[in-house]
Amino acid sequence: MRTAVEEEIEIAKPCAEVAAFAGNPSTAPEWCDHVVAVRWWTEPPVRVGARVTFVVRVLGQRLVYPAEVDQFVPGERLVMRTALGPVPIETTYIWRAVTTGSTRMTVRKQARPRGLARLGVPVLAAAMRWMMYEDLAQLKRLLESG
Repeated sequence: MRTAVEEEIEIAKPCAEVAAFAGNPSTAPEWCDHVVAVRWWTEPPVRVGARVTFVVRVLGQRLVYPAEVDQFVPGERLVMRTALGPVPIETTYIWRAVTTGSTRMTVRKQARPRGLARLGVPVLAAAMRWMMYEDLAQLKRLLESG
């Protein structure tokens, strides 16, 4: 069973700037409230095959998600996948210039719950959508304010 959710936002900053910031896993704790730490297992920067671990707090639980960069086109697209844990997730970031100084950022998450986690798919989808909405709003505030 698979669940997929998508959110997008327009940010009044150039595409290259938005992609450079949001596409760097090290900045995730600054704009993703649920990410409390990021650890690189390969040397930065982001590239296909790069591996990082996200330490997240979701529904009061601390979870550790190792992720690997599956696709990376600078300034356009980043795809990361997690394979471990009860809910493997593929996260895709897409950046598109709307105007010279404005970017549309889309985030897609596809989850494949395993075992008993399958029972919570509707709750999982709603939680992912809410977190993505909040994260993108925070990213917009952060980038547009400075």
